[in-house]
Amino acid sequence: MEDSAIALLIILAIIGFVWLIPRMRKKIVSLFRGWIGEKKTTFYLWLSLNSKIYRKFHNVIIPSGNGTTQIDHLLVSPYGLFIVETKNKKGWIFGSKSQKNWTQSLYGNNYSFQNPTRQTFRQKKILSEFSGINESNIHTIIYFVGNCKFKTELPDNVIRSRLGKYIKQFKDRVLPPEEVDRIVEEIEYYVSESSLTTRDHVQSLRERHDSTTVCPKCGSKLVERTAKKGPNAGTKFLGCENYPKCRFTKEI
Repeated sequence: MEDSAIALLIILAIIGFVWLIPRMRKKIVSLFRGWIGEKKTTFYLWLSLNSKIYRKFHNVIIPSGNGTTQIDHLLVSPYGLFIVETKNKKGWIFGSKSQKNWTQSLYGNNYSFQNPTRQTFRQKKILSEFSGINESNIHTIIYFVGNCKFKTELPDNVIRSRLGKYIKQFKDRVLPPEEVDRIVEEIEYYVSESSLTTRDHVQSLRERHDSTTVCPKCGSKLVERTAKKGPNAGTKFLGCENYPKCRFTKEI
């Protein structure tokens, strides 16, 4: 009887392991591609931008009153602060500024991913609070490094080549040298002292998106609204009080 139970447990363990293999492989490949994409961007930034003018930070996790935000690449310069969000994707990319999700079409299959402009919207607000710099002096860039092609008209700050050239088009000096030094010193000190990890950031993401009181996109309050037209007219939902600047909604 004991031998039968042990054999059954072994069989179940093997089935479970076989079931996990493709899912683990998919996750590992996704993480590896993301890592490669970020390393490519780091190299391009190093190659195309003067390090004495553009002070560079990579993979910075910044806290806020509404969780954390993770910035792939952060540049501090006299021409402002630059947030570079890296996307390593192949195939055709479809999307628009207003859409909640964009689409990647690859080998006849479609995959949905979060509109990255929404992601950088929140990053910009948190970085502004953290650095004490006006949002108008913070520039966001979504940089696709994979072999992809844009099939719809995307915002001007969504690019797939010439990252350095795009950044260098900002030629107005908006920050004096002492202000640049202050921000660099604060970020360097924060990075050296911070104990926040990617795991902390992932947990923060989950908590934000599960919230029914705080907008995960901009940190404003969520208020109950009623749809006035369309197929869902009369249906109640949660919407950001910062509408129309922030259009986040959540089903009740």
